[in-house]
Order: sequence, then C-alpha cells, then structure tokens
Amino acid sequence: MTAALRTPTVADAEVIAALMADCFTATFGHLYDPADLASFLDGLTLERWRAELADPAFAFLLAEEDGAAVGFAKLGPHSLPVTPAGPMIELRQLYLTAGQQGSGLAARMMDRVIATARARGAAELFLSVYVDNVRARRFYERYGFEEVGLYTFMVGNHPDEDHLMRLQL
Repeated sequence: MTAALRTPTVADAEVIAALMADCFTATFGHLYDPADLASFLDGLTLERWRAELADPAFAFLLAEEDGAAVGFAKLGPHSLPVTPAGPMIELRQLYLTAGQQGSGLAARMMDRVIATARARGAAELFLSVYVDNVRARRFYERYGFEEVGLYTFMVGNHPDEDHLMRLQL
C-alpha cells in the first residue's frame, strides 16, 4: 500500500512528536551520550509541536500507511545562519521510519515540500544536513540543493557539523 500524504492539524502533535523522537533516535541516537540525546528530545515539547502546527508560518506534511504515521516534513521561517537573496523558507525536518526508506515516499514528500515552498512565495529553500549523513545529502543533491556553508547543530551539549544547503526555486 502507498502511504497517504496529508496536512496534519494540532490534534496530530503527539503523533508527530513520537515520530520525530523515534526517527531521530533510530538514525542518530548512537552518536550521542544518552544525556545529550535526552536533552535534545526533551526540548521538543508537545507544547512546541502544538504551537508550530497552529502557526501559519510553518507548513507540515504527514505520511500515513494503514493508519500509522510513517513520515513527516516541516517547513518553517528563517532560522539558519544563511543570507537569502530573496523570499525563503527552511526545510526544518524530513523524517521517515526505517521501513519507508527506499520506498519512494521521501521523493513524494520532497515534491510536495518544494511545491508548498513555491506556493508560499519562496524563491529559495534552505536546509541543514549532518555531514556524515551521505544518503540524505545525495537525496537533496538530486533535487538540485547545493552546499552553501557549514552549521553547528547542537544535540544537548554535543556540537554536530551540518552542511547548509540551498535550492533556488
């Protein structure tokens, strides 16, 4: 069965929070001291998810298969250390469960993310990706994203180096 894509509501905050924690931990959890990972995840409060889902400056996409959440994406306003040339938006998160990786769902979600960014008037789409996440970086490069710098992403007290990437829309 093909995953369905929909715009989530504030009522989906718990589902998205759990999906983020599960996907981030499965992908990156082994890199961090448990206290740093817990600190990072604790900062992603349910209240914060609810506020962002209710805020029109953000755009979310939820993927579901057989009633279960299997992926999500979040677009948001400028927060990365980049200097946009014009109207911009950031891809803050795009996560899939391990079982969905390689299924084509990420491409369907990215197509929707780019369409949403364009519909919101953005001329540029920015994101950051962990330097050692080669698979994700290649995925973004296939869409035309180019590296524009480096960024220190904090997980608790642990600094990670991320590539800043930009797509001209």
